[in-house]
Amino acid sequence: MLLNRERLSTLRDEIGAEGFEDVVAMYLKECDEVVARITAPGTGIVTAADLHFLKGNALMLGFEDLADLCRIGETERSADPARLTALYLQSRAALEGDQIRNSDSTSSFVMSR
Repeated sequence: MLLNRERLSTLRDEIGAEGFEDVVAMYLKECDEVVARITAPGTGIVTAADLHFLKGNALMLGFEDLADLCRIGETERSADPARLTALYLQSRAALEGDQIRNSDSTSSFVMSR
């Protein structure tokens, strides 16, 4: 599942509607930073710490497929940066599209890349 909407609903209930957008924006920003680092020219290395971090954030945001890919990468001790990045971007786009459809106005965390 690319986006677990039930998880997002639970997160919104736990945090409250007012703080939800800020928390989601923080998690996305942190993921953006890791993805930028692992895809920077001359790197292409995904560390166990990167995988663990992305997995945790993915679970919080309901990005189940991304969390599964990170889990597999941790077990196999390797991961393809391009595949991780593509799945993260797909998950993020699904989240942003979902938030736009379910909001009267564009959410503050919908950021252009």
